[in-house]
Amino acid sequence: MAVFIGGAWPYANGSLHLGHVSSLLPGDVLARYFRIKGEKVLYVSGSDCNGTPIAIRASQEGKNVEEITDYYHDEFVKCFNKLGFTYDLYTRTDHEYHHKAVKDIFKDLVEKDLIYRKKVDQSYCNECHQFLPDRYVEGICPHCRSEARGDQCDHCSSILDPLELLDRRCKLCGLEPIIKETEHFYFALSKFQEELSQLVERASQEGEWRRNAVMLTKRYLVEGLHDRAVTRDLSIGVSVPITGYEDKKIYVWIEAVSGYLSASKQWADVTGHDWQDFWERNVKSYYIHGKDNIPFHTIIWPAILLGLENLALPSHIISNEYVTIEQKKISTSKNYAVWLPDLLDSFHPDTIRYYVTINGPETKDANFSWQDFVHSHNGELLGAYGNFVNRTLKFIGRAFNNKVPSGVIEPAFEDKLSHLYVSVGEKLECGELKSSIEEIFHCIRDANKFFDAQKPWLALNEDITNCQNTLYTCVQIIANLSNLLSPFLPFSADQLRIFLGICEPRWNYIEVDTGTTITVEILFERILPSVIEQQRNKLGLV
Repeated sequence: MAVFIGGAWPYANGSLHLGHVSSLLPGDVLARYFRIKGEKVLYVSGSDCNGTPIAIRASQEGKNVEEITDYYHDEFVKCFNKLGFTYDLYTRTDHEYHHKAVKDIFKDLVEKDLIYRKKVDQSYCNECHQFLPDRYVEGICPHCRSEARGDQCDHCSSILDPLELLDRRCKLCGLEPIIKETEHFYFALSKFQEELSQLVERASQEGEWRRNAVMLTKRYLVEGLHDRAVTRDLSIGVSVPITGYEDKKIYVWIEAVSGYLSASKQWADVTGHDWQDFWERNVKSYYIHGKDNIPFHTIIWPAILLGLENLALPSHIISNEYVTIEQKKISTSKNYAVWLPDLLDSFHPDTIRYYVTINGPETKDANFSWQDFVHSHNGELLGAYGNFVNRTLKFIGRAFNNKVPSGVIEPAFEDKLSHLYVSVGEKLECGELKSSIEEIFHCIRDANKFFDAQKPWLALNEDITNCQNTLYTCVQIIANLSNLLSPFLPFSADQLRIFLGICEPRWNYIEVDTGTTITVEILFERILPSVIEQQRNKLGLV
């Protein structure tokens, strides 16, 4: 089976923060799991280097666009590598391959009369002497009366037209823009109302889309789909490939999502593989993103794919809710965030991956707390997982000269471990990462209780057979944890395999042979409680 996994494309106009990690990490967990299982996987993403947010950042810093995008793209790549992300291709939207692919998509849709020209009214700023890109128009959302920008309301997730905003103002100068006629290309989104309704209904019945994606998509469909402009008067981006319209750019909401297909084709070109293997109708496709990107992945992108014909529609939507920091909303403009580069400089990558997974915003908003972060590391990674591995292997080192003793595994644990592969796998394929890792750590806690109850330090002199069986069982638990935890905590899972001389992870029950030479090092160091106050002070909290 082929599995396509597409991670959302972060804007290259600022550093990644904890919210980005929470919404993107499921993609890597799934990619690692399916590869271990033996499936063909294509996992792609990239930096969004086009559009208004980058132009705004460049203007604010007095730099050209390339300086901004190069800096943040390079930073993203370093962060993803440190965090263990295993993209098959991580590219960028200003790459010539992406531009060509997007232009081909645009022309294909024009030829099929799914993109057409239309004269429309648009916001124009007399002070700035330009038509305003959607994000340059700010005002009040007509639906929820919250502050919003011209393409989307982050508060209620409504997709907006700038002219719908109340109390409109230009982001650049603060003055009210006028309305002026211009010509743009429109995508006939309304033609796909019935097909998209059938798609979301199937996804709802089969439970393959997260509930937030189903509910929000149904809301848009009930309201009725309207044709949307797909071009804008922008300074950067993919130029319209139609004679006489080259100065206009293809709008980000059609251009960026097309990156999933352009990246697949670029990967195929680089590796010599066939991209079509991952875009056939029977392929499992996972799209990983935050709640604010739901309509682009459940309405816009499926409509484009339907227009292109014979390409796989999103079968699984993994859309996370929001993350707050110490009960307050993340604000990048106010520097109120936990920035990923800082987090990676200070903490073990598996510590970050574990907390983000166990505290994931899968069904509701999640709160990041420094106290909880430190407690989850010291209590779970160090106190339960690390402690079990360390006490088992160190005891074997002292009592059996670093050789796995002969023995028989406790049948209950053999059954438990075999069942975990099935149960965890089923949950992962449904996007239930939190309950998956909880189940594994429940087994780890049971293993610690087993070690305590069997008292191998006493049995060593009183009942050597029982001692050997206990340690043999514990070694097999560790061996299988190296498989089961590999998608979630790849760095420590790799260490377990080194300790036990295991080559590659597999998604099935394994046993380490009697007599195998083992090694052991500390998996995790304790995080001092003083870190909590230090990190809260960085956020300006007392």
